[in-house]
This record gives sequence, structure tokens and C-alpha cells, in this order.
Amino acid sequence: MPDNQGARMTDGRTTGAARAFELLEPLVQAATVRVHAPPGGYDNPRSHRTGPTWGSGFFIAPGWVLTCAHVVGEGGAAVRLTGREVGITFSAGSVTGTVTGRVECVLPERLEERRPGRHALWDLPDLALIRVLAPVSHACVWITDRSRPRFDEVAYFGCTEDLGIPEITGRTTRLRGTAGNGAAIRLGDDDEIEPGMSGGPVVDLARGEVVGVLKARRQTGGGGLAVSVVQLRTLPMAARGQAGLYRRIMQAHDLHHYDQHLSDLDNRRTWTDVHGELPPEEGDPYAGRGRLTPGERTTLYGLLAELPPPGSSEVVRALVEEVRGEEPDPQPPAPLSWRDGLGLLHDPPGGTGEAAAMLRYATDVSVAEYREPAAPGADEELWDWVRATAERLWRPLRRELGERRERGLAERERRRRASAGRSVHGPARRAGGLPSGASVLLEVWAHGWEDVYDWRVSVLAGPAHAGRVTPVDSGVRATLAGLPEALRVPLAEGFRRCDTHEAAALLEVAVAPELFGLAVDAWVVVGGVPLGVQRPVVLRHPAGTAGPNPGGAREHPADREGGDAAARWARVQAGPLQDERADCAGGRPRSPATEWLTGLPDNTVPVHCRAADQEPTLGSLHAVRDAGYGVAVTRRPPPEPGASCAPFHRGLREELADAGRAEVLPLRFQTLRGRAYGADPDAYWATGAGLVWEDPARPLPEDEPLQGDL
Repeated sequence: MPDNQGARMTDGRTTGAARAFELLEPLVQAATVRVHAPPGGYDNPRSHRTGPTWGSGFFIAPGWVLTCAHVVGEGGAAVRLTGREVGITFSAGSVTGTVTGRVECVLPERLEERRPGRHALWDLPDLALIRVLAPVSHACVWITDRSRPRFDEVAYFGCTEDLGIPEITGRTTRLRGTAGNGAAIRLGDDDEIEPGMSGGPVVDLARGEVVGVLKARRQTGGGGLAVSVVQLRTLPMAARGQAGLYRRIMQAHDLHHYDQHLSDLDNRRTWTDVHGELPPEEGDPYAGRGRLTPGERTTLYGLLAELPPPGSSEVVRALVEEVRGEEPDPQPPAPLSWRDGLGLLHDPPGGTGEAAAMLRYATDVSVAEYREPAAPGADEELWDWVRATAERLWRPLRRELGERRERGLAERERRRRASAGRSVHGPARRAGGLPSGASVLLEVWAHGWEDVYDWRVSVLAGPAHAGRVTPVDSGVRATLAGLPEALRVPLAEGFRRCDTHEAAALLEVAVAPELFGLAVDAWVVVGGVPLGVQRPVVLRHPAGTAGPNPGGAREHPADREGGDAAARWARVQAGPLQDERADCAGGRPRSPATEWLTGLPDNTVPVHCRAADQEPTLGSLHAVRDAGYGVAVTRRPPPEPGASCAPFHRGLREELADAGRAEVLPLRFQTLRGRAYGADPDAYWATGAGLVWEDPARPLPEDEPLQGDL
């Protein structure tokens, strides 16, 4: 006879799922809302009635509602979505209230300019965040921390009108797979998804956490799609020095549940209470042992939320890798908060306990570098909790974690001395140079003799892990005109992984010299501002233009030219700089002789002012690299063929003289692009200028992507 966990109910649910639904339903219903026109708004002026239902949504943090972008666009396709006011009706106990909310942002951002027609699917992730414009007391759901959903039984909730009255109801089904590169979740056809339910939450019944947002039902009825809540990590990144909307919301989410868990003022069951009552997961290898209890998990999330967020996504990934003993799942979106790191530690490899892995991670977080100083005692409070919890699990673990913390404190102090310029390994990086962390690498290859191109986006580790590459995404057979759209999402993901609160990450574009005219710096990925204005962008010669070295990374000219190229790189970095026209003499084209190039001073920066895909410039770019120059300048010629190149050379000479040394050029070129974008006539000469930057500390990968099926 099967046990209760494996038995099936007549409605298709297991008995465990049926019990979980019974426990979770009141909590989810309390946090789910109806979205409609604002009271007295444009759909029903001079009226306090709410009007027809546009869709559903749910509170994810105090004052914040998550729904679908197509829900807030209902009935107002010609109106800008961001900033639009909507009505939110929700239940607080036995009382129903209606408040006004304002759409803070939509995903993807391009929905503001390009929306599908009526009854057509909106682009993924099709999400909208609504800020409630009045302080109200309400419930919030519990959001998953996992990067990938588990394909188990789920419940979905939203607004229906089965009896002619709008009400929040729930149905059950199973997850059947993913779509849209993991951005969407496929729902089974166990029950019907009604139109007003769009934007409602999808809840994993085994773990009691929201994993998705209802998006669409199949036209034939039964089943549909939901958007993974992990897509919230794709919210626009913050300006330098700001925490960012995603981190702020998830911090508020975790502190809300932490405060509820600790409060003695309310005896209603919390999400943490219900998590402790859920039936054990079928097939759980730990059978509940070796995991944190729900109360411990809520407390850990709250203590992490009390700390300033990490400086970058790579900080989180590095700590997770240290604990797991292997690189974490590279599947996007990138982890942005300390809680996201915990989500990568479920079911760690090697049979080690999940709780022990999370405590090791929390120990490392307690001694990590934060984006700003922590509140007094916040890191110590986290450590005290870790030590007490470790003793409950396994007392010897407390000693291991204590030693781990001591090593971390010593390393943090060493880093602080180094950042102050007192490092035993040498002076700190000089002001104005590139950050030493990870960069985003874009590689583009011509697809044989056809006018289409293969591409790959990766994260290139900094000098501390030279040659280490983490893939983000790749594609084949894109046209030059189609590259910006094909690369928009992969590049945005790469930037999320590499940007820090102090600086935007470097974008390295590795292409053949004939593609040095590719206007990557002018592409718009996020924020409506060209890439070259948002961050430093440099050009690299691609892998394969020199022979492979034993380490598997692309050989740098410094490795082939004895000490000449290495000396040239070091000399030009230190400056002063001397410009030299490589493909031009007095406005006339010329091909530089190899002997002339090799005889120039080491602090020379060769300058090209003509089309990179035409001679003599194409041959000159190859010759300059072969001569061991790691820094050079190129340009996309202006639209007017007869325009003089003299202003370009004159402006560049002044810029190089003012810069003094090459190490500051990537950031100075970014500033120049910003000035030109901001309509500064004194910077117009720099439009289309590109910087070739062959940094030997950042070797490129050797292999090229596959070119599709034969």
C-alpha cells in the first residue's frame, strides 16, 4: 500500500500537495491583488468604482506589486507604461481596500517603444513593478531564491469572476518545462487559466515559494506560460553608488518576513510557520536533515538583508564557488544579492550537507567587502548566529567555521591595506585606470564567405585569474544589421555579472580588423544610452591571429617579440604618449613599412583615420599588431567622404598629450563619447573613434564557436 506522500487524490494532486495547498492558500490569497484602472482615473473619471479587471498581481515586498507588463498596458496601449497610475484592490483580513499605484518600470525596457498588437504575446519577460502610493498594511509572498524551478506540482492564483464577483482563487497543475532560455515556465493543462489571472503568482507547493508570474494560456485552452520570478534580476542596473531596484526590493522582502518571524504582536501564521508544516518532499536525500529549519532560513535571510549588498555579481559567484568547490551554475540571470548566493547552494555536490554549505557561505559573507560600510555590529550579529547554528548541526563545524572566519578577517585586512596603497604586492592601481575585475568579452566571427556572423558573449576574469572565461550565450548566422538586437540580452546579462557599484565593467570586442568599424560603442542595450557612453569599450584582435600558447589562451605580441612588445606595452602605459599617423600622410592614404613601424619609439600610439575594412588601413592594422603595438587608435570615417581628417588628428593629439599615459585611455575615450553624445561641439571630432587595447593580462580564449549543422 502506498504511503500518504505517494497517494493520489481524485483531483490529480498528491495528498502532500493537497495539504500544502490547504496551508498556503490563505497566505497567497492575502498577498494577491486585482489590477484595474485607478479610482477616478482615465477609464472611469469622477468615480470611485474600480472598473473592469485588467489582470492580477501580488505583493513581493512592502509597497511593491509585481505583475505582467501586458496587464498594466491593458486598455491603454498608446499610453507610456512607466509612470502610469493603476488601481490595486487587495484584502487585509476581512477588509478589502483599493489604493493607487504607479508603474515603476517594465521588462523588457523596449516595450515602451515597441508593443505587440492586441491579443498578441508580449516579449519576455513581460514584467511590471508597481509602487503603491500610500502606506498600507498588507501581506507579501515568499519569493524563491533558486535560479531554476523544480518541475513539481504548483498552484497558481489570480482574479476570477466565476460567480459574477471578482475574487482571488487558486488552481493546481504541474510544471512541464521551460521556454525562452529559462525566462518562462510551461504549465500543464490540469486546470484552466482564466484571462483575469494574468500577473498572478505561481507557487511551488513542495517548498512553499513563488516561482513564477502567470503570463498566458494556450489558445486551445488548458495550460500556458508563466514568467520565472528570477527574471526580476534583469531589472535595470543602478547608477554608480546606488543599490539598485532589485536589491532594494529583495532586501525589503527578506526583512518583512524576518520581522514577521520575530514579532510577538501577531498570532497569525506566517510563511515561516507554514514552511515548517509542509509535508516532507518526496525523494528528499536529506529527509529534512542537513538543511536549515524554516526559522533558521528566515533568520539567515534577514541577517544578510541587514548588510550592505555585494559590490558585484562576481563577488557572490566567487563565494559560492569557494563553498561548492566548483563553479556555480552559469545559467543567467546573474546572482545580484547575498540571498541569490544561497539559492546556488541547494543540494551541494559531494554529499555535503546543505546547511553546512550555507553556514560556510554566511561566514564568508560576514568578512566580505561590502559596497559601503555595514551598520555597526551587523556582521558580528550574522557571525554569532552562524556559530550558534553550527553547534546545533554538528559541534566540530563551529571550530571549522571559526578558523574560516579568522582567515577571512586577515584577508580582508590585507585587501584594505592594498587598496590604501600599502600592499606588500606593490602599489595600488593608479587613479584613472581600468578596474582590475572581470570584463565582458564579445567575439564575432565571419561565417565563411557568407555575409553572416557567429558570435559569443563571455565573462573574462581579471588578471587574478588570467585566461579564465565563463560563457554567457552564443549564436550563429546573424547579419551585421541584426547583431545589435541579437546581442542585446546576452550583453545585458554579461554587464550584470561584471558591473560593480564603483564602476561599469569594460567591454572587450574581439573581431577581425575588417570589423573594427563595427559601431558597438553606439549600440543601445539598456537605459537608452549608447554602450560607449555607459562604459569603456575597446577593440581586440580575435583569437587565432597568432599561434596558441601552452596555457590554451591567445598568444599576445609580447610573447612573440622577445622583450620588444612587452617593453612597448609597459612604456606606452607609463607615457608620455606620442601619436603617429599610420594610414595617412597629410590627408592622403599610405601603407606603413614594417621597418618604419618597428623603429618608432616605444611610447608611440599608431592612429588610423580611414575605413578599417579597406586598404591601406586593413593592412596597416595587421602590420601594427605584428610590430608589437598593444595600443592603437582607429576610427569609423564620417558619412561625408570628402570630410577632412585634420580635426580628428588634431583633437586626438591634444587628448593623448593631456592623458599623459595609455592606462587612462579607455576611460578617457568613454568620457569623450559622453561629451559628443551630450552635444559638446569640442568633442565631435571623437565620434566613431575606437581604441585597440591588447592587454597581456587579459588573454583571450583560443577556440571559436561551432558554425551550426552541416
